[in-house]
Amino acid sequence: MGMKGSSDLLIGQYVLGWHDAGFIKLLAFTSLLSINAAYAQQNEENGAEEAAMIPSLPTLTVSARGGNTLEDPRELPFGMTLVSGKEIEERGLMSVEDVLRATPGVDVNSSGGANVSSLYIRGGGALYPMSMDDTSVAVNLNGSPISSRHISLGNLDVESIDVLKGSQGTLFGGLAEAGAINITTRKPTRQLEGYLRGEYGQEGKHLVAGAFGGPLTDQLSGRIAIQQSSFDYPITNLQTGDPVSEPDLLAVRGSLMWDVTPDTSVLVSAERQKARYMGENIVLRPYGDKPVMDVSPDIYDDSHKTVKRSSLQIDHEFDAGQFTAVTSYTDGFNTSPVVYDRLIQISRTGNPNATEYWQVQESHERVLTQDLRLSSLPGADTFWVGGVSLLHSDRSYDNPRNTYGTSNAQFRDFTTKRYGFYGETTLPLARDWTLTAGLRHTWDSKTYDATYHSGGTVVGESESLDDHFITGRVGLTYALTPEVNVYSMFSRGYNPGGFQDYANAPGSASYRAATSESAELGFKYSMEDLRLTMNGALFYTDIEDNHLLSYDSSTYAVSAVNADTRSMGVELQASWQFDNGLTLSGDVSYIDSKITTDVFNIGDGDVHAGNRVPDVPRWSGHLALTYQRQISPFLGLSSPLLNARLDYHYQGTRPADPQNSFDLGAYNKIDMRLGLGSGNSEWYVWGRNLLDEHYDLYGYFAPPSTHYGAPAQGRVLGLGVNYTF
Repeated sequence: MGMKGSSDLLIGQYVLGWHDAGFIKLLAFTSLLSINAAYAQQNEENGAEEAAMIPSLPTLTVSARGGNTLEDPRELPFGMTLVSGKEIEERGLMSVEDVLRATPGVDVNSSGGANVSSLYIRGGGALYPMSMDDTSVAVNLNGSPISSRHISLGNLDVESIDVLKGSQGTLFGGLAEAGAINITTRKPTRQLEGYLRGEYGQEGKHLVAGAFGGPLTDQLSGRIAIQQSSFDYPITNLQTGDPVSEPDLLAVRGSLMWDVTPDTSVLVSAERQKARYMGENIVLRPYGDKPVMDVSPDIYDDSHKTVKRSSLQIDHEFDAGQFTAVTSYTDGFNTSPVVYDRLIQISRTGNPNATEYWQVQESHERVLTQDLRLSSLPGADTFWVGGVSLLHSDRSYDNPRNTYGTSNAQFRDFTTKRYGFYGETTLPLARDWTLTAGLRHTWDSKTYDATYHSGGTVVGESESLDDHFITGRVGLTYALTPEVNVYSMFSRGYNPGGFQDYANAPGSASYRAATSESAELGFKYSMEDLRLTMNGALFYTDIEDNHLLSYDSSTYAVSAVNADTRSMGVELQASWQFDNGLTLSGDVSYIDSKITTDVFNIGDGDVHAGNRVPDVPRWSGHLALTYQRQISPFLGLSSPLLNARLDYHYQGTRPADPQNSFDLGAYNKIDMRLGLGSGNSEWYVWGRNLLDEHYDLYGYFAPPSTHYGAPAQGRVLGLGVNYTF
């Protein structure tokens, strides 16, 4: 069954052909090395005047409330983690998922595939997402919402990724009861600039990336970015002795900025990302030193995901405010088998002659979004914003065939129409006090049409749902000193009800909406020169009717249920830059997150009140040491720059499932990067997961005795080169 009646929503669909990956790699690396060699010679001739200097500390701003308004994060009454594009590149964080896994207080459940992920912030989030339309964490790309199912795709030419903690439903609508992720990509500028970067490492790891942009005419600027990468899954196929799959990703984006007048600009962007051979990994635990699967060699050959996105942003500045209109259209398609290999089947059934079982999943979505807003000018004494938004989605989620053919196929079509209006302000109450208050009203309309095949029987089902809800927040900030703000925030969130993706019988699709109330008390400190910053918060979140899928591993039947949860905890972040080029930064999070209601007679076991929320550890933390310093000339380099980075991440023990059948072990992850720069060029060596731990990406228990999950990549070492201009 295909998508219904959405081609009229297309606002600039485009087609970018799939180029041969080997040709791209050869061309990019050849160009990169040629330019690098030419520049090295020029640098030797020009001497130390052309040498790179240690950068000064920038002014820290963030666009946490959308639009073009940049604010000091110290003034915002909620916690956040800001990850710059430079940090993303230096740490080798290839996808948004990688960034989130490396952020304490944020947790991800994924199987290594391109289309399945669960997100938690501060322990809040759907226990298991019901559908592609179900998440408690909103993900926004350049001001427009995208599905959280796309976080496995590549970080293409990213300026920053901001993690906004606590309910963000006021400005980001439903699907943000636990927080929001803001992804900002680099835009065209009036200066000629760009970069070329290449990396090569063990386990099939390689990356080729580049971007180029600048003025085209007096009023028009452009930028194009491309990135191609691949890696080997850390799982050996017993039938071949090779990696079970070797995913390959290609991403391209083009942008045009038209400065119509000094007060008006238009930004047009189009991108395409494609991932091939990314499958959902279901691996029998324990993994041992060399995780293995026993599957057909070509099982992932047809797996691919393509996401095409077009956007149009119009900005105009008035004397008293600014207007922003953002329109986006996303077309995404994914197909991949869910495979239970021979080892899993033997463990589950006790039959030594069992064979693998697989079921194909196909999803297709077309989403149009529109946001119109008026807001205060940057630097205004009183921040205010008001706007309207709409979302129209047509999508499908089908199981057209499995190991035994097409006799048990399921076809499901969904539509979602969501409209809302919102407003928020931050205004001074007294000399040292400010008030933040926001409110949003949303209307939600959904339909569901399905056809279930069972043997020779075909059953249809049609349902609809209409809902409206209010989300909002109110907070106070007090300037204790010129360097220290303390704040409190109370928020109400909402995660709409709907129809789950995996229903295989009438009456099993619908689920109720979840509501949340959260409170936060925190402080933010920064020295005037930003050499020392420190933030901390206490938080509490209560979620009623959180979303939980019930899965029966013996029959593969899935149903939707709800359960209440609550989370409380504390987090602390700090960064200190010394005068000698050394920077020490770190953050730590403690979360106590529990299920507070009993849920009986479901899938693979009862869920009891008092069980811990799956995937959420009590303790997680990150520590980073970075060092930049010019060193004495050598090897003909007149003024080389040493650039070193060491990252340590700790993830505590966490439950694998809502039943708390078993725990996923704690792990320690150490990454390093050591670079030597001269002028605009840098050569570096890197190492990731130096302790070589195959920690779990997720885990699950299938009664009576089968444990499975997906192992993370072990130790990988490699080389890289980067040239900027």
